[in-house]
Amino acid sequence: MSKLVTTMRKPWLAVIYLVLGLTAAGLAPPFVQPAAAASAPGPQDGDNTACLFCHSQSGLVRLLPNGESLPLTIDASHFIASAHNSLGCVECHTAIPAFPHPEFKAGSLREVSLLFYTTCRQCHQEQYDKALDSVHQKALAAGNTHAAICTDCHNPHTQTPLTDVKTGRLLPEARLNIPQTCARCHNAIYEQYKASVHGSALVGEGNTDVPTCIDCHGVHNIQNPTTASFRLYSPILCSKCHTDPVIMDKYGISTQVLTTYVADFHGTTVTLFEKTSPDQVTNKPVCFDCHGVHNIQPVNDPQYGLAMKQNLLAACHKCHPDATANFPGAWMSHYIPSPTEYPVVYYVNFFYKIFIPTVIGGMVIYVLSDFTRRLIERRKGVRHV
Repeated sequence: MSKLVTTMRKPWLAVIYLVLGLTAAGLAPPFVQPAAAASAPGPQDGDNTACLFCHSQSGLVRLLPNGESLPLTIDASHFIASAHNSLGCVECHTAIPAFPHPEFKAGSLREVSLLFYTTCRQCHQEQYDKALDSVHQKALAAGNTHAAICTDCHNPHTQTPLTDVKTGRLLPEARLNIPQTCARCHNAIYEQYKASVHGSALVGEGNTDVPTCIDCHGVHNIQNPTTASFRLYSPILCSKCHTDPVIMDKYGISTQVLTTYVADFHGTTVTLFEKTSPDQVTNKPVCFDCHGVHNIQPVNDPQYGLAMKQNLLAACHKCHPDATANFPGAWMSHYIPSPTEYPVVYYVNFFYKIFIPTVIGGMVIYVLSDFTRRLIERRKGVRHV
């Protein structure tokens, strides 16, 4: 706060403030600068008083060559509450060290963003480097100037802290705002997510147990989700939540999803591909082929839920068009057989767990006893005719 509200201790500042105030009020032309102001040094690092003298005035804009208006008003109260409140304006706006400002070259709002966003790496080098390998940065390098950059997600003047200082974990309020941030570019996907079992819980109920965009796609190093490697790795992404008993036990959901998936033919094949040929395409289904991607619904939903036999059959038809009504009955969902879940399978397995060791154990005992008897008889000189 003290860096924003400081007293004027230097005589030349009074001259600058007077001229800036008259210029902003339209009482003096912007090109009229007294000699003292023209030669005066700019604001010092951490002291934003000189900058905010003009930039705290409401309605301050700059008309760009393409006709767009660039807002120049900075709300001091929002900046004080932001994660950057300890920084001075000139620490980020290094090309504007003094007044009058140098020539402004950007011709559109997008050019302004592209001109300034690289400044973020001065403090956030690790995150900046990760973003260089992301699908967004690759699109930008390919010429798509609308691909997301730092300032599209983080407004530098209003961005509040995202993580807890002590634990380093994402704050609940920050987690709740993630889908709306991604929706600025991916609104159609956001609408699907918002109506899903995950999105309705997060956006509608404020339940932070459910996954949000960054849990599946990452934060700064977001990769292309249409690649074969992303598809093959997707079961691991889903299992991060669905094998966690702390979360799953709250909602009565089985934590055996990954175990049961990997144990069947589909999951075994996908796992082998993921480990040996991650760039190769396989037609074996992964989680989102059956459950959906952003529009996942509760399993007991009558229209889309896979607990409904007709919906499960429709999902099977995607790969097995000739599947009959009894076809889904061969799948035990994601449950391990037990006396309450698929008891017939459980007791058949239980029988064989006893029967097979008994048979093999009996054979081993028979062979060993016969071998021992023959060895003893040979030592005694007994010959068999």
